[in-house]
Amino acid sequence: MVSVRGLTHAYNSHQALAGVSFEVSSGEIFGVLGPNGSGKSTLFRILSTLMAPASGSASIAGFDTVRSAASVRRNIGVVFQSQSLDRKLTAEENLIAQGHLFGFHGGALKARAAELLRRFHLTDRRGDLVETLSGGLRRRLEVAKALLHQPRVLLMDEPSSGLDPTARRDLWLYIEQLSREQGMTVLLTTHILDEAERCGRLLLLHEGRIVAQGAPAELKARIGGDVVVLEVDSPEEAARRLQERFGVQVRLAAGTVRVETANGHRFVAEAVEALGGQVRSVALHKPTLEDVFLDETGASIQA
Repeated sequence: MVSVRGLTHAYNSHQALAGVSFEVSSGEIFGVLGPNGSGKSTLFRILSTLMAPASGSASIAGFDTVRSAASVRRNIGVVFQSQSLDRKLTAEENLIAQGHLFGFHGGALKARAAELLRRFHLTDRRGDLVETLSGGLRRRLEVAKALLHQPRVLLMDEPSSGLDPTARRDLWLYIEQLSREQGMTVLLTTHILDEAERCGRLLLLHEGRIVAQGAPAELKARIGGDVVVLEVDSPEEAARRLQERFGVQVRLAAGTVRVETANGHRFVAEAVEALGGQVRSVALHKPTLEDVFLDETGASIQA
């Protein structure tokens, strides 16, 4: 449904995308995960036909995003990170206005708008001005607006941006329902780890390059075992001592010492004994997507 082949793009001397390629199947929820500046926004602009790549190609539903941009737009719904609703119109009026852009009118358009308001639990707010709605309700309306013309692919840029945990959970229930019940293909960009965990597959992007692809569980399985994070007085000295005594690979990250090991609970006791009074705190957890990204790039997703 979405095919990306060798995309490159640069802003002056900054390489935003460097040979990015991937495929997204029909009905899949596919996430692009990376920190700010990783190239996510550039990729999103290309897929939504807002800009052309320097080289490479992208197609959606069989249509090239440059040569057949109008056909691509008929097949995609787009939810931007920044709000695209008219604050001075009501919820229903925003949907009607969107329908007019796609050539819909009359009773069929009103029926479609009513259907979406009902699906997104906005019927009782249909006459309310957008400026009076909460952030969560506005996000629901943004998605409804993107779906009005019944696109085959939904593109979402940082969909949970600005939402509280409850509104974020509700939004994801809608996204999963679209994929499960209607076979909607969803491609989203995010830097939020729990959001990325809910995708069927992920692409990890760093400085314009793909560093890993796969299902969240598959990516985390690359690490295996446990992750031990030690906050110590002298990270470099602690890392040297742990490497010499236990022969483990040690990473320094954000002023902490990080070790991946198969028996984390045992290693914690041994490491604290070896380092003595240097240790200020210890954390033990199963691998996360943040750990995967750190292993692949040496950088944090939250950067």
